[in-house]
Amino acid sequence: MNKKPVEDPGLSISLKKEFEVLVKQNMKRAYFSALGLLGSHDAAMDASQEAFIRAYRNYKTYNREKKFFTWYYSILKNLCINIIRDRKRKEKIEFIEYRNIEQQSKLIDEIENKELLQLLQEAINKLKFEEKEIIVLKEFENYSYKEISELLGIPIGSVMSRLFY
Repeated sequence: MNKKPVEDPGLSISLKKEFEVLVKQNMKRAYFSALGLLGSHDAAMDASQEAFIRAYRNYKTYNREKKFFTWYYSILKNLCINIIRDRKRKEKIEFIEYRNIEQQSKLIDEIENKELLQLLQEAINKLKFEEKEIIVLKEFENYSYKEISELLGIPIGSVMSRLFY
């Protein structure tokens, strides 16, 4: 994938350092949020990094009265929606090559575990994005109702009812 070089938005040194601190504080959180939405390590790494690049380019527009991750998450979420949309257009088939019986036995165990995870991911992927997003934030990211409410910009009661349904 050809990535454009990160354009310098003309931030002052203090803003660059401020942004660097925010990135370090939110890297893991961003990765795991993307992983929950995309279900792939590589896609999550790419998406979280690309979202940080986009956040850097637009950092001058960030309202410091709001939480950084809430602002960043909206960028990440939109990027993930685009990736999911593009992914549906392209489906890849994996072929497995068997080498010997020992490897086959280990491979069978790995395949079974992978199949269970894949079934779970497929079930989650069948949900509407809003349903999947709220489940990932609560069950996989362990956010509180209040934090989810802030991230999604909806009342806490809506968070609870969406999780219930």
